[in-house]
Amino acid sequence: MRNGIAAIVVSLFASTVSATAQSFPSKPVTIVIPLAAGGAVDTMVRTMIEPMRTALGQPILVENIGGAGGVTGITRVARAAPDGYTISVGTWGTHVVNAFVYSPPYDLAKDFEAVALLPSVPHWFIARKNLPPANLKELVAYMKANRVTAGSVGAGGSSAICSYYFGKATGTSATLVPYRGGAPALQDIVAGNIDTMCDLAANSLAQVKAGTIKAYAVTSKKRWFAAPEVPTVDEAGAPGVELINWLGAYAPAGTPKDIVARLNAAFKTAMADPSVRQRLADQGLEIPPPAQQSPEAFAVYLRAEMDKWGAIIRESGIKAQ
Repeated sequence: MRNGIAAIVVSLFASTVSATAQSFPSKPVTIVIPLAAGGAVDTMVRTMIEPMRTALGQPILVENIGGAGGVTGITRVARAAPDGYTISVGTWGTHVVNAFVYSPPYDLAKDFEAVALLPSVPHWFIARKNLPPANLKELVAYMKANRVTAGSVGAGGSSAICSYYFGKATGTSATLVPYRGGAPALQDIVAGNIDTMCDLAANSLAQVKAGTIKAYAVTSKKRWFAAPEVPTVDEAGAPGVELINWLGAYAPAGTPKDIVARLNAAFKTAMADPSVRQRLADQGLEIPPPAQQSPEAFAVYLRAEMDKWGAIIRESGIKAQ
């Protein structure tokens, strides 16, 4: 009798979940961005909203919740109902790096469902225009012989991790100068107040193009389409220093697979839209191949990134301050 009752309960639960998934969405979907409005992530998400709205048949709302390097906004989604109506979009920095430099009240590996891998952009090594080295090899030699300052967004952000990673690979070190954001750090490089920075390439592309700063190399396997004249780190003499700041979408753990699939399909529809693709390219963002966009492929990639960067960050001892 007990087994029969248990079977009925399981069957009813499964039917309820299936019905919920089939009716999804029946109201607006909120995308939480754990960063301030107006930045690169916010711009990318808003670029994708219209085709996603069409695909889902419901409005897409964007909620910017900054604070603690993204932890505040991500916590909001971790605690949301697993029904697909509250999801998050963030970067390698907000989701992977912050899981190790902060002590967040969530476990990225257990408290979220991977929804979709989204566009990415590399970092690159930039410097004030009058810094003597003309290329990356000369920069390494210069750093070994001189005290060099490096800008960083916060004490434990992606630029700090990149600087540590580069230093370990090349036997160099730099004195980190933390800033509250990428804009003031970039202003100080343009003004010549700091020497270098491992910056998100899209942030400083305009200044490099204008000649107010210089770029030594991009941290990707291939040259960045937005600045093809800048070599990769491998080409420039620092092999292995690869760092891609990818974006991803996440739902709370326990969100039904059918709902995750619908959300994934909406993101894929947006990334396949010709006008969206052009606008993303204008922002310097590269769309991942279709085979890497599925929830399953993103989950595998996310696990590999967490394993790689978790080990590097723990070794570095870098913590948010």
